[in-house]
Amino acid sequence: MIKINVEGKIKEFQDQVLLEDLLEFDEKKTSDIVAAKVDNVLRELTYTVDKDADIQFIRMDCSDGMRIYQRSLSFVFIRAAMEIMDNCKISVEHSISRGLYCEMPCDTDLTDEKVDEIKDRMIEIIESNEKFHKESVPVEQAIDIFKKFNMEAKVKLMKYRKSDSVNLYSCGWLKNYFYGYMLPSTAYLKKFDLKKYGNGVVLRHPTPFSPDELPEFIEQKQLFKIHNESEQWGKILDVEHVGNLNERIEAGTYKELMMISEALHEKKVAQIADMISKTQKRLVLIAGPSSSGKTTFANRLMVQLKVNGLNPITLSTDDYFVDREFTPRDENGDYDFESLDAVDVEQFNEDLNGLLKGNEVELPYFNFKTGKREYKGRKLQIEENQIIIIEGIHGLNEKLTYHVDKDQKFKIYISALTQLNIDDHNRIPTTDSRLLRRIVRDSKYRGHDALTTLKLWPSVRRGEEKNIFPYQEEADVMFNSALVYELAVLKKHAEPLLKKIDKSCKEYSEALRLMKFLNYFESIDDDGLVMITSILKEFVGGGIYH
Repeated sequence: MIKINVEGKIKEFQDQVLLEDLLEFDEKKTSDIVAAKVDNVLRELTYTVDKDADIQFIRMDCSDGMRIYQRSLSFVFIRAAMEIMDNCKISVEHSISRGLYCEMPCDTDLTDEKVDEIKDRMIEIIESNEKFHKESVPVEQAIDIFKKFNMEAKVKLMKYRKSDSVNLYSCGWLKNYFYGYMLPSTAYLKKFDLKKYGNGVVLRHPTPFSPDELPEFIEQKQLFKIHNESEQWGKILDVEHVGNLNERIEAGTYKELMMISEALHEKKVAQIADMISKTQKRLVLIAGPSSSGKTTFANRLMVQLKVNGLNPITLSTDDYFVDREFTPRDENGDYDFESLDAVDVEQFNEDLNGLLKGNEVELPYFNFKTGKREYKGRKLQIEENQIIIIEGIHGLNEKLTYHVDKDQKFKIYISALTQLNIDDHNRIPTTDSRLLRRIVRDSKYRGHDALTTLKLWPSVRRGEEKNIFPYQEEADVMFNSALVYELAVLKKHAEPLLKKIDKSCKEYSEALRLMKFLNYFESIDDDGLVMITSILKEFVGGGIYH
């Protein structure tokens, strides 16, 4: 007999059982289960359980579940597009407007009618309940298959594979390689849409924050522009995919790539400083999600503004936290420090206005040990042309600085928008790059192990969705802090931290996923090659600003 604990209920079976067959024991009776964890290891629903185990269903309201849904939907889209469009080469580029932006150069023009045809074909494939079959094949055989389908990026990727075999998926006639798991069949894909956009389409799908419906399509023109700019740089540098980067590392030509990447950052920071100088605005607000490099960017911007003859000062919103007993709490009853209500916005605006008017202002200091705001005689008075730089998650929200006229503000959004992808069909999510940055930084500077960082990450992501992402299009300019080489540097720092997470922890599956992801990269071992002004130094250490 096999005893299986299905989300707290013990079930006994005389023989092995498929995870998909356990769905009948889902007490919530939902249709959004896409996978399961077996003893904290993520498994597809086609996995066979043959011994005592603890089972936790994975739904679409979490990152693991949404990745599986998104990946399976992408496979169906790639196949349908290749069937409808002649000589179509699909490239899954990046996330935009709650969907995936995909470019698809073809022999014929992409029209609204063609997009509708692709969508109709996807519906046919989904309604026919076609299976996603997985098979393990030798790497050499996989390379032959990829050559047949003109998937050059996958051919290069396989050259650096550590294993002799690779798992391929097939859906109908098409065989493909994907980083991660799939649904059992196309029938699980309940909701999607396809929208012509730019030179390609946006493949729309539910999100963990709206798993039961398609979110409203909200165009993100600035974000789309900076993504495209980053991808063009990837093409110019000939480092669009991990295989290209690995080739540079193997050949020893990556040092120039590192210098060019850093020079591009410095040029962009200087251009932003020039823009600010020409506008003569007094207040510069910098916002972005966790581990986007806001602190280093703010310091580099200050240097460039000084080059332009200005003398900026910084103001921290952290010093304006309300006393601990007045801090709002989240749905779990924990303090919500990322809520705007955790900041004394009224006092912040009063002091800000006083400074801008040339008055002397006594600035507070927040004592994190006592949870109280204190005054220690720290007074400040600035000159008429001095700029105030404010860096924090609420910078783009008008409510933070509502007493200051809009024409006095210059808003900057910063994020690590990864221009590098694993291959044409496997993108590297921005959240993965930021998470690895944070794991390394938290260990080095905050005394947190990787387990603690992973436990906190879902809460961080919820805060970003609520407090940052809704305001990103209000920025005057966006800065992409991603460096094309950074994951090759982060690898040696992150892997030992992730390996310490025990299999008994529920975060083990996420640690395992990140380790498999880092396995794609050849390592750049010498941190000394990273410039001391680099944003990457904020995470690995040794930077001039820390």
